[in-house]
Amino acid sequence: MSRRRRPAPLPQRHGLDPVRLRTPDAGPWATLREHLVERLPRVAPERVAEMLAEGRIVDEDGPLGVDAPFRPASFVWFHRDLPEEVPVPFEIGIVHRDEDILVVDKPHFLATIPRGRHVLETALVRLRRDLDLPQLSPAHRLDRVTAGLVLFVVRPELRGRYQTLFRDRRVRKTYRAVAPVRPELELPRTVRSRIVKERGVICAYEEPGEPNAETLVELVETRGERGLYRLHPHTGRTHQLRLHLAGLGIPILGDDFYPVLRETPLDDFTNPLQLLATTLEFDDPLTGRARRFESARSLAAWPGQRVP
Repeated sequence: MSRRRRPAPLPQRHGLDPVRLRTPDAGPWATLREHLVERLPRVAPERVAEMLAEGRIVDEDGPLGVDAPFRPASFVWFHRDLPEEVPVPFEIGIVHRDEDILVVDKPHFLATIPRGRHVLETALVRLRRDLDLPQLSPAHRLDRVTAGLVLFVVRPELRGRYQTLFRDRRVRKTYRAVAPVRPELELPRTVRSRIVKERGVICAYEEPGEPNAETLVELVETRGERGLYRLHPHTGRTHQLRLHLAGLGIPILGDDFYPVLRETPLDDFTNPLQLLATTLEFDDPLTGRARRFESARSLAAWPGQRVP
C-alpha cells in the first residue's frame, strides 16, 4: 500500500507550495540550524538563523526556533527566498478550461514551471494565482523560449492519467517554425537521431547510437530565403526540434542555442525563437472522447499565417 503524502502545515505563497525536507535518520548535528546550514549550501548561515528566528521554518507542531534540536527522520517545511525576476510582459491565452484540464497558449519567454531563476514569472505560478487553482499541475512542458499549447491538470488525482498520455506518446503534437530554406534539401523527411541532455549543461547534443528522437519535417511555404515548416515530433527529447532543424542546416530563427550558443539577457524580449506548438490531439483518458486544441498565436517572422 502506498503512503499518502502528508499535507504541508504552511499554505502556498505566490502560488508556490512550501519546500518539504526530511531530516536524516542520524547525524552529528545538535540543532536543526546546524543541519540546515550544511543541507542548504546556497543559503547563507545567517539567513538560516533569520528564517528560524522569524518562525518561517515549521514542523507539524508549528514554528521552530533558532535553537530547536535536531530530530532525526522528521519533516520540516519552509518557503525559499525568491530570486529577483524580470517581469515577462506577455499574457497567457486560455484555450480551454473545464473541471479536469486547462489548455493554455503560452507566450515566448515564459517558463512552464518554476526552475532556477524563473519562479513567479512562470505559467504555472501565474495560472494558480490568477485563476485561483492552487492544485494546478502541468501534464508536460514547453521550453521557456517556445510559445504555444500547454496542457495543465486541475485535479491532482488526475495528473497521472494525462501525464501518461505524453509519456506513452499518445498525444499528437504539431509545431510551426520559421527557418532558412535550402533548395537542395529533400522534404518532407523524417529525422532520427540520438539526443543526449546532461544535467547542469544548458545545451543538448546528438551522438552516434540508437536513435531516441524522431521528427517529421515538412516545408509548407517559402518567402524568399525563409520557409514556414510544419514539424511533427514523434518523441519528446529536450530541444529535439531545434537540434533536428539545426542538424539539417536550417536552424530556427531566433535560436540562441543551436548551432551556436549565444548569451542573451533575460530582459531582452526582442528576438523570440520562431517556434510555436500549434496543436494537441489525444483521446481523453477519462471519457475516451477525441480532443483537439489549436493555438491562436502566430510567429512574428511569418505574420498573418496560421497553419495547423
